[in-house]
Amino acid sequence: MADPYQNNMYQQGGDSYGTYGEGGDYPPQEEDAASDVTEGHDEEDQMYEGEYQGIPHPDEVKVAQRAARSGISELEELSEQYEDIMEDCGHGKFQWTLFVVLGLALMADGVECFVVAFALPSAEKDLCLSHADKGTLGLTVFLSMMVGAFVWGGLADKVGRRRCLIVALAINCIFSFLSSFAQGYGFFLFFRLLSGIGIGGTVPIVYSYFSEFLQMDKRGEHLSWLCMFWMVGGIYASFTAWGIIPRYGWGFSMGTEFQFHSWRVFVLVAALPAIMSLVGLSFMPESPRFLLENAKHDEAWMILKQVHDTNWRAKGQPEKVFTVTHIKAPKTAEDEFIEIQSATGTAVQRWAVRSLTLCKLVFRNVASLLSAELRLATLFMAVIWFCMAFSYYGLSVWFPDMIKHLQYMEYTSEVKEFDGERVENFRFNFSLENQIHREGQFISDKFIGITMKSVKFEDSLFEDCRFEDITSTDTIFERCTIRSTVFFNTDLSEENFINCTMENSTFEQNKHGCHLDSDEENDTLIYLVSFLGSLAVLPGSIISALYMEKIGRVKIIGGSMLTSAGCTFFLFLSFSQSAIIALQCLFCGISVAAWNGIEVVTVELYPASKRATAFGVLNALCKLAAILGSTIFSSFVGITTAVPILLSFTALVCGGLVALKLPDTQDKILQ
Repeated sequence: MADPYQNNMYQQGGDSYGTYGEGGDYPPQEEDAASDVTEGHDEEDQMYEGEYQGIPHPDEVKVAQRAARSGISELEELSEQYEDIMEDCGHGKFQWTLFVVLGLALMADGVECFVVAFALPSAEKDLCLSHADKGTLGLTVFLSMMVGAFVWGGLADKVGRRRCLIVALAINCIFSFLSSFAQGYGFFLFFRLLSGIGIGGTVPIVYSYFSEFLQMDKRGEHLSWLCMFWMVGGIYASFTAWGIIPRYGWGFSMGTEFQFHSWRVFVLVAALPAIMSLVGLSFMPESPRFLLENAKHDEAWMILKQVHDTNWRAKGQPEKVFTVTHIKAPKTAEDEFIEIQSATGTAVQRWAVRSLTLCKLVFRNVASLLSAELRLATLFMAVIWFCMAFSYYGLSVWFPDMIKHLQYMEYTSEVKEFDGERVENFRFNFSLENQIHREGQFISDKFIGITMKSVKFEDSLFEDCRFEDITSTDTIFERCTIRSTVFFNTDLSEENFINCTMENSTFEQNKHGCHLDSDEENDTLIYLVSFLGSLAVLPGSIISALYMEKIGRVKIIGGSMLTSAGCTFFLFLSFSQSAIIALQCLFCGISVAAWNGIEVVTVELYPASKRATAFGVLNALCKLAAILGSTIFSSFVGITTAVPILLSFTALVCGGLVALKLPDTQDKILQ
C-alpha cells in the first residue's frame, strides 16, 4: 500500500536537513552564532530550581507527553508533529495579536445581529416600512448570515482561512457602508442581504483559524476568551445605538430626495469593528496547518518560524532557535487535478473549470461530514446547536417583545374615552394623544399645528372643519362622516380613513413619504435591555473560560443548558418589566457557558480538512434555528406565555442531555 505522505526536504545551500526531533543535521549557522547563544551558560552545571522538591522539569513533561503519544499510525503523524511544533513555538505575542484581530471580526458578527433591530424604529419612518417590510428585513439578517456561514465555511477549507475571511469582511464593510446611504427600502434590503452574507463567514472561519495556532493545553481556555468578543459586539452595538440614534441632529440632508439621519450614522459606526479587523488581517499570515494540508510546505515552515521567533523574542529569548527542518504532509491530488484541468483554454474557460471543480470539492467535503467516522458526532452537534440557538434567539426576541407588550397594555389602560361629545367653533391648539372619541360631532372646528398620536374617532361627524399642519401616529377615522372639510399639509391619507363617507372634502399639499419627527421621544428601553443582556454575559463567559480545562467541555455544555432550562420556569413567577429584564440577564449569563463549550468542541471534533466546513454547516443550522425560534416565540406575544417557556425548556433539556453523550475532546490533538 502506498505511503499517503510524502517527505519534503528543505534544501538550503546544498544541504538537506533531517526530521524534526530526530537529531538530524541543522542549517549551518554563522561562526560566532553558537558562542553568542551559549555564552555564560553551562547546561551541565545548571540546576532546575524545582529538582529538590521532586517537581519534574517542563521539558521532561513534554518528552513524556510525546512518548505517550508514540506508536501512532502514519495518518496521525502530521497532527502529532504539528502539536509538537506548536508546543515549541509557545504561546505569546503572536497568538495575542491574532486574538485581538480575530476578536474584532467576531465582534463584527455580534454587532450585525443587532444593527437592524436597533435602527428599525427610526428606519421604518424614514423608509416608509410596513409591518411586512419590517418582518422581511429582520428575517433577511439571519437568512443571509446562514448562507454566508455555509459558503465561507466550505471555501475556507479549500481556499484558505485568511483569504476567505478577508474577502468576507470586505464584502460586509462595502455593503454596510452602501446600506447607510440607501434611500429606498429595496436598496437597503439588498445591501443588508449582501452585508449579512459577508459577515456570516466570520464565526466558522475565526474559530478554525485561531485554533490552529494554539497548543492543546491552551486551546479550550483561549477559544473561550475569544467567544467574549461576540458578547462585546452586543455591548458595543447597544451602547453606540443608545448614544447616536436619539440624536436627530447628527445627520444632514441634500434637498428633499437625500436624507441622512442619525440611524444611518449608527449603521456606519457599527461597521468599525469589521474595518479594524480587515486592516489587522492584512498583517497576519495564513494558517500553517491549512497550508500543510494542501502540501504548501515552504510557506507553512516560514509562518511557523515567524510564530516561534515572534513569541520568544517577546519573552526575552531571541537566541532560541527554530529547529524544525522537515514536516510530513499528506499528498493532495486535488490541486494538481485543478491545475491540469485549467491549464488550457481561454481565461473564462479556466475560471469556469476552477470554479466548478471548487464547488464539487466543497460539496464533497460537506457530504463527508456524514461519513461513518463523523456521522454520530455531526448528528449530536447538529441537535445541540439547533436546540441552543432555538431557545437562545427565540427568548432574545421574546424578552424585549414582552416588555413592549407590557408597555402597550399599560399605555392602553390609560386611554381617555369621549362619548357623544359636541364641539363647535373650537380651535384645537394642543396635541391629542391616547384618546378614543365615539359618536362625536365636530362643527366648524380647527385642528392646526398639532400632533395626533394614538387617536381614534368612531362614528363621528366632521363638518366645515379644517386640519392644517398635522403630524399623526396611529390615528384612525372609522365609520365617520366628513363634510366640507379641508386637509392642508397633513400626513393623513386614505389608510387613516376606514369605511368613512367623504362629502365635498379636499386634501391640499399633503405630506408625501415618511418623515422622522425630531421632537418625538425615542424609546431607549430597547437599547437598555440589550445592553444589560450583553453585559450580563461577561461574568459567565469569564468563568467558563477559566474553568473550561478544569471542568471539561462536555460538563460545561450539559450543565449550562440544563441550568438555563431551569431558569426559564422563573418566567411563570412574575411578568413585570423589571422582572423580565432580570430574568433575561440571568438566562444570558448562564447560557453563554454552553455557547463557549459548543464552539470549542466543534473545533476539536473535526479534522483540519473539514473543520471550517463543519463549523459553517452547524452555524448555518444555528441561524435557521434562530429564524424559527424568533418567529415562533414572537407570534405568542400577547396570547400566551406558557408555549414559549415550555418550548425553550424542552429544547434546552434535549440539547443538554445530548451534550452529555459527547466524547471528551479535552486531551485530543487537533487532527
